[in-house]
Amino acid sequence: MINGGHVVIYSKDAEADRAFLRDVLKFPFVDAHGGWLIFKLPPAEVAVHPADTESQELFLMCDDIEATVADLRARGVTVRGEPEDHGYGIVADLELPGGLEMQVYQPRHATAI
Repeated sequence: MINGGHVVIYSKDAEADRAFLRDVLKFPFVDAHGGWLIFKLPPAEVAVHPADTESQELFLMCDDIEATVADLRARGVTVRGEPEDHGYGIVADLELPGGLEMQVYQPRHATAI
């Protein structure tokens, strides 16, 4: 039986992005070997949306987007613009140190968590 999932972020600056997950977001981690950090994520869910081209996205979820964005900015996280209403939830775009973009959102729909 499947008991979890594993997300991989491919980064041009993996060390900086690992430090972001470890030091800024404070995700618990294990050192798999030689500094190869594997992070524990909060509870998660997966959705499948129709699209013309295949892709994957990682969204972090929160209960209060305004408070979360304020906290992240206070920790030095680059939040692009202000949170926007996307109908399904209120979304903010975060920039990881390695240049990748990640979203955090406050869902308005029922969640599986």
